[in-house]
Amino acid sequence: MASKTVVVGSTVGLHARPATLISEAALEYDDEILIELVDADEDDEPADAASSMMIMALGAEHGDQVTVSSDNAEAVEKIAAMVESNLDEE
Repeated sequence: MASKTVVVGSTVGLHARPATLISEAALEYDDEILIELVDADEDDEPADAASSMMIMALGAEHGDQVTVSSDNAEAVEKIAAMVESNLDEE
């Protein structure tokens, strides 16, 4: 499984607009893509990147570290790059 840890770049964190853009991009892939807070509690589940609601439920804020993982390395790179960028300005 491929994974990449990145810092959330959006100034509002992974909330409505960034989560929607990320989930739309994740739906382009057949593989499951997961996003997980690096410092998450053991009970916290990773978010399915295809679900904007699950992404928002992570509560990831600007500057938090998250790990993007999938069996599809190309998907990991694309979603990780989106998480790193400031999607509020696009």
